Amino acid sequence: MVKGVTRRVIVIKSPDRRLFDEAIFIVREDALNDPGVKPGDIIKEAQTVADNYIRDNLRPGRLRKLPAPVFMLGGSMLTGLAWLLVWLLA
Repeated sequence: MVKGVTRRVIVIKSPDRRLFDEAIFIVREDALNDPGVKPGDIIKEAQTVADNYIRDNLRPGRLRKLPAPVFMLGGSMLTGLAWLLVWLLA
């Protein structure tokens, strides 16, 4: 379904295409009508938000570096230990 609403968007291209191609921001209409806000300020804020997202959410953690078989082995060991404890205590 198509609505008759026009939205202003800012598209920020990624300098490193390994993670994502672009970020799309939908600009509030009242921000465009505010005389104290310049178009450059809106673009700068969008770039800041995108940079903060990458810095805060895409940091490689210790657990993310482990390969999947390590998690599978750990889960199997915990399941076996739980089964053994139930079997010994029953």
